[in-house]
Amino acid sequence: MPDLSLYRPNVGIVLFNAEGRVWYGRRAGVSGRYNWQFPQGGVDKGEDLEAAALRELQEETGVTSVTLLGRTDHEILYDFPAALMAQHKRDGRKPWNGQRQVWFAYRFTGDDAEIDLNQHDEVEFDAWRWGDLSEACDLIVPFKRQAYEQVVAAFEKFAG
Repeated sequence: MPDLSLYRPNVGIVLFNAEGRVWYGRRAGVSGRYNWQFPQGGVDKGEDLEAAALRELQEETGVTSVTLLGRTDHEILYDFPAALMAQHKRDGRKPWNGQRQVWFAYRFTGDDAEIDLNQHDEVEFDAWRWGDLSEACDLIVPFKRQAYEQVVAAFEKFAG
């Protein structure tokens, strides 16, 4: 078992619409094939995990109209590649080995006009779309693929 203190506490969110399709955001400033992902973000010290998920969802997408469908039973870990760890160190960030995530599934109860990618000073996404949950593992950067496989398995019961 890895030392969990070396992994950044994080939450991830899969947002399902009424038809069971999921929200994908295209990472701002990231080119290439693997630049679509679900919202995710860090958990502040002492912050409740669901509160962190709702905060991150609002900051990254503008969405607040949701109902909880479920969450993962355990943390899902992934490791950062060496080049990304080196970049974080150069940027003065804590040199985490990776992230440990609890994932939340929400049903979006608003309409698409609620989605606003410019809610936060640090814009995470520059485009968004609805898609099939089954696409997730083909869209995400390879180092997160195993984590996304677990998320898809956990939440496929909510897909349309």
